[in-house]
Amino acid sequence: MIRIQRVTHIYKKESTKQEVKALDNVSLEIREGEHIAVLGHNGCGKSTLAKHLNALLLPTAGTVEVDAVDTANEADLWTIRQMVGMVFQNPDNQLVATTVEEDVAFGPENMGMEPALIRQRVDEALALVGMSQFKDKGPHLLSGGQKQRVAIAGIIAMRPKYIVFDEPTAMLDPIGRKEVMDTMQRLNREEGITVINITHFMEEAVLADRVVVMDHGRIVLSGTPKEVFTQVDFLKQMQLDVPPIAELAALLHKEDTHIAADIMTIEEMVRELCP
Repeated sequence: MIRIQRVTHIYKKESTKQEVKALDNVSLEIREGEHIAVLGHNGCGKSTLAKHLNALLLPTAGTVEVDAVDTANEADLWTIRQMVGMVFQNPDNQLVATTVEEDVAFGPENMGMEPALIRQRVDEALALVGMSQFKDKGPHLLSGGQKQRVAIAGIIAMRPKYIVFDEPTAMLDPIGRKEVMDTMQRLNREEGITVINITHFMEEAVLADRVVVMDHGRIVLSGTPKEVFTQVDFLKQMQLDVPPIAELAALLHKEDTHIAADIMTIEEMVRELCP
C-alpha cells in the first residue's frame, strides 16, 4: 500500500517569498487494487498530494511510503518511480516521440529492457487502451482523448502497481473524458492496477471505491461515494458541486423518506422510481 503519515508540505511563493502550507498534517492509506478519487476546489492541495506519491515532491514533515519504501530515500527513487506512474493534465507534456509506438516504448527503453520485451510491452499497453490501430500515427494527429490514452499506455508499458491521474480529463471534451475514464476503470478492474484520480468532476468520483475530499491542505471527508455525496450541504459549504442525481435524490428524500437518499446514478434512480 501507499502510506501517507502526518505529511506537511510548505513552499515559498517566488514573488513574495511568503511561505504557503499546501499540505497540513495529512494522513491517508491507499490499498493495493483500490480506485480512489481525490476532490477539492483549486488550491486545496490535491495536486501537491499527488506529486508526493512518486517523490516528485518530498514532505516538509511526515513520511510517504510506497510498499514500505520511504520516498525521501534518494537511493530508492528509481524503485518508487517504477511502482508509481503519473499521468498529468496536459498529454502534450508527456508525449516525446514522432509515432505512437515509439512514444509508448520510451519508458521501457529507459529502463533498459530487452528489445523483444519492449515490443511485447508496447503491444500490450496499446491494446489495453484501445490504441493499437494508431501505433504508426504521429501523436500530434490525435484527438485530446487519444493523446491522453497514449500517455497512459506509456505508463502501463512500465508495469507500475499504482497510477496517479492528476486531473487527466480537465482539458478534454466529454467524448475524450469518457475514453479516459473507461480506460481508467478497465485498468483497475481487469488489470488490478491501483488508481488514484485527482479530479474536480463529480461524475468521475462516483465511479471510485473511495472518495477523499480536501480543503486548505487537509482531508476533511473520506468514504464511499454514497457516504460522501449524501452530505450535500457539507459539500456545498466546501464550494464543491454534487452529482446531479445525488442532489436530486437528496431533494426527493426530503419530500418522501421512502425514496433512498444515497442514489448515485440514473439507473439507480430509474429503479427506485419505477420498481
